[in-house]
Amino acid sequence: MWHDFDLDGDLLREECGIFGIHGHADAAALAALGLHALQHRGQEAAGICTYDGQQFNLERRLGLVGDHFTKETTIRRLAGEVAIGHVRYSTTGTTIPRNIQPFFAELATGGFAIAHNGNLTNGLLLRRELIDSGAIFQSTSDTEVFLHLVARSPHRRLIERFIDALRQVQGGYALVAMTEKKLIGARDPLGIRPLVLGRLGENWILASETVALDIIGAEFVREVKNGEVVMITGTGEEGIASYFPFPEQRERPCIFEYIYFARPDSIVGGRSVYQVRKQMGRILAEESPASADIVVPVPDSGVPAALGYAEASGLPFELGIIRNHYVGRTFIEPTQKIRALGVKLKHNANRAILEGKRVVLIDDSIVRGTTSKKIVQMVREAGAAEVHMRIASPPITHPDFYGIDTPSREQLLAATHSLEEMRAFMEADSLAFISVDGLYRALGHEGRDAQHPQYTDHCFTGDYPTPLADQRDSERDPKQLPLLADTA
Repeated sequence: MWHDFDLDGDLLREECGIFGIHGHADAAALAALGLHALQHRGQEAAGICTYDGQQFNLERRLGLVGDHFTKETTIRRLAGEVAIGHVRYSTTGTTIPRNIQPFFAELATGGFAIAHNGNLTNGLLLRRELIDSGAIFQSTSDTEVFLHLVARSPHRRLIERFIDALRQVQGGYALVAMTEKKLIGARDPLGIRPLVLGRLGENWILASETVALDIIGAEFVREVKNGEVVMITGTGEEGIASYFPFPEQRERPCIFEYIYFARPDSIVGGRSVYQVRKQMGRILAEESPASADIVVPVPDSGVPAALGYAEASGLPFELGIIRNHYVGRTFIEPTQKIRALGVKLKHNANRAILEGKRVVLIDDSIVRGTTSKKIVQMVREAGAAEVHMRIASPPITHPDFYGIDTPSREQLLAATHSLEEMRAFMEADSLAFISVDGLYRALGHEGRDAQHPQYTDHCFTGDYPTPLADQRDSERDPKQLPLLADTA
């Protein structure tokens, strides 16, 4: 489901987006534009760090990019030709200023700033070891663990320290970091979290998605490879170098980028996200047809899949639900009475379209199911004769530990209910999900390769591609681990 305000905690959330640019006189302004294009990846806080030739400049603010980083006075304070930026969403608790990225520290090698997308699955254990050895933490983010590992590395050169830190962490991550002269990017060994390389003239750019390149008129060059570390020191081909510090592995990018995290106009893995989502809808129609009159998306997340479903089924596509784009988090007072109105504040049923119709309702996912239940009820109250729910992802049965904010398994509807029980809970006339193999076919594969899965898809399959050290340790003794409230 799309990443706007949520009253029920019924969304899966991508925690953040990252951006970096090297060697441009308007680095901060371009970083702000890039972050604006990545705003869907995190709307609770944003930050930009630059180096102006004499000092590092850091601005970190709660709220949206446009609330703070479009002001000329702010951009003037962020002078310099190297910049990194971050938009974030916190996974638990409230967002607090000391958790906003980028993080900055003075190391033995000089000033160092870092921004991080993802989650370290051994971050809790590393944090405890660091605290036991005397480290002082300022935040509750696992990004700061990485900062300490770089600081404590015995190597002399910064790039060697950076790689040394990478070798100690596990999980899914994409990183951008900067020093006085360098911009560094890195992607985890399986390529779970995304990172792309672009160029504006002769200046190199790193970003979570291609849309961040589009907004500033930059050229997409390629994706940063899984396990690759990119170091940028200048312009053109001579200004960039790559390191591969890990044994070669098959790439397994996060399949959720295609389902709902990436913006529809992004290109991920060489594929148009929009076209992949339409194909998911076509395959869903083939696998789970419905006797109905119209196809209606849950906006905005279900629109591409609904278009594909309508094309494949021959049913009319209709905007039976209209989304209010002007509802923000700060609009809602946290009272139960107002919370009960949450779905209607975001979505309104289009009665003229729905009344008397048998409706196929398309959405991208079901998490707890509470929002889906309310939307089905809303469509019925608008006069729909039947409501057939179709979901363009398989049932989510397992939590994520790589940078997606998911409920525990006990709170995932599909983990605790049969298909019929889920249908009854939502009070739909029928319910169906795309199959795992159908999802893979939408991505151009014959199906899922069980021996060598092409994507990270554990939320559907339980097949976690890396060790889950923190999870195992917390299950043994949750009291032994210090607080780590936020991932990046």
